[in-house]
Amino acid sequence: MGDDPIDTVVLDFGNVLVGWDPYGAFPGRHRDEVDAWMAEIDFPSFNRAQDAGRTWAQAREALADRRHLVPMLDEYVAGFAGTLTGPMPGSAALVEELRDLGLRLIGLTNWSAELFEHAAPAAPATALMDAVVVSGRVGLAKPDPAIFDHLTRVHDVDPARAVFVDDSAANVATARELGFHAVLFTGTDALRSRLHAMGVPVGVG
Repeated sequence: MGDDPIDTVVLDFGNVLVGWDPYGAFPGRHRDEVDAWMAEIDFPSFNRAQDAGRTWAQAREALADRRHLVPMLDEYVAGFAGTLTGPMPGSAALVEELRDLGLRLIGLTNWSAELFEHAAPAAPATALMDAVVVSGRVGLAKPDPAIFDHLTRVHDVDPARAVFVDDSAANVATARELGFHAVLFTGTDALRSRLHAMGVPVGVG
């Protein structure tokens, strides 16, 4: 990695700027019931397909041979706003500070295109980006290197001058392989310290 100054910060949204807990879509159900549904539907894989651009209508069709799973799928979509637990602690102030420093801020988020409208009400800082790449809109999802290629081409990002922040180790590993300064998010205070160490003059505790 060279000594080029950082001019861009690329931020994941879920559990970096806005808390996400899929159980929040089911306030009236016991956790064991939700666990059983998630296990049968293979929720991580199912959700990744949504992140990669599959519509919820197509998701329902994919369950044609397991119709008993559809009611809770519909419940999840209807209750999606409840999965968003609000801004991650300290995230809004950090975004404002980075903006004030003149850094370009870009969101790179795995998120269903049809449900992305819920992001800004839950965490207004997500609407302060200079640009956002939403996986469901471009039909690609992290950690696929192709979505990073889309980011760099469309938004003229030089990885050597950009910090990528994500709570997924797999996504961070891909970004690092592609030349980004890549940070695994463990909390806003820790992120501040990492950015400061990279020469970004943010305040640290």
